[in-house]
Amino acid sequence: MEKLVIEGGKPLSGSVRIHGAKNAALPILAACTMAAGVHRIGNVPDLLDIHVMLDILRGLGCKAELKDDVVSLETASAHSSHVPEELMKQMRSSIFLMGPLLSRFGHVQVYQPGGCAIGERKIDLHLKGLQALGATIEEAGDTITCRADRLKGADIWLDYPSVGATENIMMAAALADGITTISNAAREPEIQDLQNFLNAMGANLIGAGTDTITIEGVAGLTPRAYRVIPDRIVTGTLMVAAAATRGSITLEHVCPSHLTSVIHAMKRAGVQIAVDDDIMSVSCSTRPRAVERIITSPHPSFPTDLQAQMMVFLSLAEGMSVIKETVFEGRFKHVDELARMGADIRVAQSSAFIRGVPRLYGATVEATDLRAGAALVIAGLAANGTTVVEQVHHIDRGYDRIENMFRRLGAKIERYSPARQLKVP
Repeated sequence: MEKLVIEGGKPLSGSVRIHGAKNAALPILAACTMAAGVHRIGNVPDLLDIHVMLDILRGLGCKAELKDDVVSLETASAHSSHVPEELMKQMRSSIFLMGPLLSRFGHVQVYQPGGCAIGERKIDLHLKGLQALGATIEEAGDTITCRADRLKGADIWLDYPSVGATENIMMAAALADGITTISNAAREPEIQDLQNFLNAMGANLIGAGTDTITIEGVAGLTPRAYRVIPDRIVTGTLMVAAAATRGSITLEHVCPSHLTSVIHAMKRAGVQIAVDDDIMSVSCSTRPRAVERIITSPHPSFPTDLQAQMMVFLSLAEGMSVIKETVFEGRFKHVDELARMGADIRVAQSSAFIRGVPRLYGATVEATDLRAGAALVIAGLAANGTTVVEQVHHIDRGYDRIENMFRRLGAKIERYSPARQLKVP
């Protein structure tokens, strides 16, 4: 397995452009199957999850190619609505194909999805939403089969504002008969991006970004060229990395409004942040202050996908900070790895109590999931000495060659494969 080797202790500096959002690109690529023809989706990041999605689409009969940052996708040749089990197990986001394939073919067969082991992530809200639209659902072991001669609009209440369920219902309802209302909908920016893409193809959706989305079904959709929004989690990761290393960086092609809660939390810790349209400057020249309490919660609150990265930053702050995780119960696995580097963190139920230490020290650590892996890279950049981060394939699911991104900011970080000899002091 590949490893990242980091020589830490150097402040980050320079500028970097943020790549497109994985969590926006994946449902948009799934939505392309709803309109037969040629799609060109721009600003798509070159990530492991993107390649898995393209492989799934090829397995359905589509022709797909990622070149530079543009996906060319021909969907008229799609002939199957059976998502291969081996690919679906690799990526949870493959569940997004249920709504689009059901609306196009009238049936779809999928499997319980895979992804990072960060806690229980049931898909019952997806299934209940599709049932409300008129689908019949059969479950046999890990196999899920949905059928519907014609979907019909409905009023749907989500017990939890699930991003995936909201997006799946949006896509299915876009071609249903009548009007669908999703109440207690998720409000994430990626949902707004999906609405914009669907409307560009000729759908009729309003309300994304609020807790109520209304969809008036249309008879058909037409392929359109589209560009995905920048990745707010990658942006936040780099913001935290700059602050943790006491650096000063400029981030280009960002959406600051997508990160209001993160900006607020970091400013409370003493980080200087300046925004000019789609450019953000982040600097922190002195030891940060502890933040009394951060609570992860659905957007617009602090994102769970930045919890691990923020914990690294606060582990170097002066004083005691508390992070409460309310989204995924298994998202503190990075705490033990940070302890290897000298962090002082105690976990009690769903909260982490972080007593800041003056410095971290290099160690060999393991990425247990995507965002934990990114956090350990930040810890290595801030630490004294050499850090080796193993299980890098988790990180590759959400960051386009994370080592290249940090090298552009002056970091000493290299990727090593098993075929390449690795000597670590």
